[in-house]
Amino acid sequence: MTQRDRITATMDPVLVLLYLLLMVMGWANIYSAAYDPAHPNLFDQSMEYGKQGVWIVASLLLGAGILLIQGRLFKDLAYVIYGAVLCLLLLVLLVGKEVNGAKAWFGFGSFGIQPAEFAKFATALALTKFLSGTKALVDLRSRTIATFIILAPVSLIMLQPDTGTALVSGAFILVLYREGLSGNVLLIAILAAILSVLSLIMKEDTVGIPFTELRIGGQYLLMALIAGTCLLAWWVVRNLVLKRYRRKYFGLIVFGLVGSVVFISSVDQLVERMPDHQQTRIRILLGLEEDPQGYGYNVKQSQTAIGSGGLVGKGYLQGTLTKYKYVPMQSTDFIFCTVGEEWGFLGTTVVVIVFTLLILRILQISDRQRSRFSRIYAYCVASIFFLHLMINVGMTIGLAPVIGIPLPFFSYGGSSLIGFTVLLGILVRLDAERLVQLR
Repeated sequence: MTQRDRITATMDPVLVLLYLLLMVMGWANIYSAAYDPAHPNLFDQSMEYGKQGVWIVASLLLGAGILLIQGRLFKDLAYVIYGAVLCLLLLVLLVGKEVNGAKAWFGFGSFGIQPAEFAKFATALALTKFLSGTKALVDLRSRTIATFIILAPVSLIMLQPDTGTALVSGAFILVLYREGLSGNVLLIAILAAILSVLSLIMKEDTVGIPFTELRIGGQYLLMALIAGTCLLAWWVVRNLVLKRYRRKYFGLIVFGLVGSVVFISSVDQLVERMPDHQQTRIRILLGLEEDPQGYGYNVKQSQTAIGSGGLVGKGYLQGTLTKYKYVPMQSTDFIFCTVGEEWGFLGTTVVVIVFTLLILRILQISDRQRSRFSRIYAYCVASIFFLHLMINVGMTIGLAPVIGIPLPFFSYGGSSLIGFTVLLGILVRLDAERLVQLR
């Protein structure tokens, strides 16, 4: 039996079929979103759907090539691949082409490559190799290294700046938690998100001090409330906790107080690093300002398009709001509204179900792995797809700020398609060798 025959016999057919189904559905919706009666040819290279066809062929060839590579090679070269992608992220800052306010692209004629999309599978490989070590996450050193592996590409991507792609790295927190990271870290992350929202909302508010004419800034009031909570916690520890545990809890209280104050003070600086249009969208989402200039136009048009589809939609190529640029970025970040308008609630439900089946299948594959490397990598893949689905769909229906995250296999773009193909292709290859222990 040849190597190709062995791979065909052992690779997961369900995962491959779901991948192909999503890619075909995505191409069909790109054709509909960008359709021009003057250019009906699906392979017309002057149109987005024609270019996407080229990327689909390239992705299929690349995916087939990945299946011919020994799984151990991905583990052995994980850090090399990671380092190469970091170099690309540095290089694009120097010689890249600026698109939509982000210097994130290498231009090649009418085509472009966005290396940030490759950071997903590169980070997944590097993090997986590290976590597959026997002593991963058992001490501060290992947790620090894991954090660095995640944040190094995030920092370079934020310099472009590309907030949406950088936020996808939050998916790796789920992987760290699955591999033994304390649930307290997730709690801290949730509290940090709450503090971020409260800090931005209260930034410009002032509150009067009773019995005086003085007023205090909202952020300082938030800090005072946290300090009061910490003081109450200190009293509880001092009077109700056994003496031998007090030092530990006192340290946690001090860390929480100092960390909260520093975090609140830095949130505004982090937001100011974002492009102006993303800052405005966040402020509109939080209700901090009105939308007289139409910064929320994308979301409003997307919501209108999805709502106009009703239960079964208007029919393929029959959409009106998702044609003629009424919905900006209708073939990229807002491709989901094309599904909603033309296929209705039933169509959007089918798409979400197919994505859910893909994620659940990846989790099933992870549970049957004998290799810790393969299992952790599968968790990374599932987490990335989950976060992309949640944010992109939430963005199109107004539940998340517009930060530029593609819907896998649906949104127009070669870099995204290749990145997700490599991400899945490596998993298919590792799973095909599941009876082999990758130590």
